[in-house]
Amino acid sequence: MSKRVVLVTGAARGLGEALTRRFHQAGYNVALGDIAVDAAEALARELSSDGSGAFAVKLDVTKKADFEAARDAILDRWGAVDVLVNNAGASKVVPVMEITAGQFDDVISVNLRSVLFGCQVFGQHFATRGAGRIVNIASLAGQNGGSATGAHYAAAKGGALTLTKVFARDLSAHGVTVNAISPGPLDLPIVHESVPAETLDNIIARIPAGRLGSASYIADVAVLLASADAYFANGACWDINGGLSMR
Repeated sequence: MSKRVVLVTGAARGLGEALTRRFHQAGYNVALGDIAVDAAEALARELSSDGSGAFAVKLDVTKKADFEAARDAILDRWGAVDVLVNNAGASKVVPVMEITAGQFDDVISVNLRSVLFGCQVFGQHFATRGAGRIVNIASLAGQNGGSATGAHYAAAKGGALTLTKVFARDLSAHGVTVNAISPGPLDLPIVHESVPAETLDNIIARIPAGRLGSASYIADVAVLLASADAYFANGACWDINGGLSMR
């Protein structure tokens, strides 16, 4: 049987790297979409030196045309694509009363417009072929209004959860599922680099599990939701936050 194929956005670093590695370990051919194409290419070469199982594609997730180009590049190389993981995200912490229009638009573009365009382009492709899986990476901030990563980020991730439901409803009759994963604070280098140690200690103290989350476990869940057998999971949000929010 031919391998299943996945596109991971924001694939080169952080949670994206964990997702990329896990899908490759699970036997997928992986397309690494990232605006930082050099870093994506380096990771792709590490995973598959001959390019047979992984390759990088330059992808600015704020542009629909880039998603279309990525789809076409994957089809040219492997003849199929089965899964999209909308992971790319970015934010800069700014007090809510000080967020400018430009800062708001930038964060919404990367974190929310990307979900819209990804779901449009790949959702349509999956619907035409009668099967497909989309996994959107949301955030606890989008559920509880947390502003540790910025109110504009929280608003964007809340919007991503809503788009997950909209596309799940519209695409379900065509064999396509759309689900979200909503992580809490994760044990990633960027977290340790960007959050002061005292602040991070206070965050961890509030987590009932008593520790930061595992990026590799988030990736495990994404692989599970991407499975061909996952047809009965649709429009759902998988909360993984150490007990910070329970519902």
